Amino acid sequence: MDKIRQRLSELGYSVYDAPAPVGSYVQCVRTGNLLHLSGGISVNGEDKYFGKVGQDLTVEEGQAAARAAILNRLAVIVQAVGSLEKVSRIVAVNGFVNAGPEFYDHPKVLNGASDLLVEAFGEIGRHSRTAVGVSALPLNVAVEISMVVEVRD
Repeated sequence: MDKIRQRLSELGYSVYDAPAPVGSYVQCVRTGNLLHLSGGISVNGEDKYFGKVGQDLTVEEGQAAARAAILNRLAVIVQAVGSLEKVSRIVAVNGFVNAGPEFYDHPKVLNGASDLLVEAFGEIGRHSRTAVGVSALPLNVAVEISMVVEVRD
């Protein structure tokens, strides 16, 4: 097990096998040393989060949903390059929060993902980020996250 996965395990998290795409797209495209990861939903193993944050879920549950979505994306990185140790930088995280029109704490929700990346990767886990609220997400999931990651061979 690589050091990053070991650190995640010590924090109580698991990286499962990458999910298969559920549409006409691929989970990841590599161009040069950049991986562009498609949106991943708030499902990681048995951790599954559905519904609107601020309505069906608390901000804290939304943060857990964001962690599940980022772990889902880390599985895609493992599938693409073989190990999280090959990540040289988390470049960007784009997060979408399923929320009603009166919910304004999207950044707090996405902190669940951002904080986990920094805990796991340290300084190279710090990234640019977008946190957006949307009226609906596929399968009524709570959070969807796409990423750009720099890797080395």
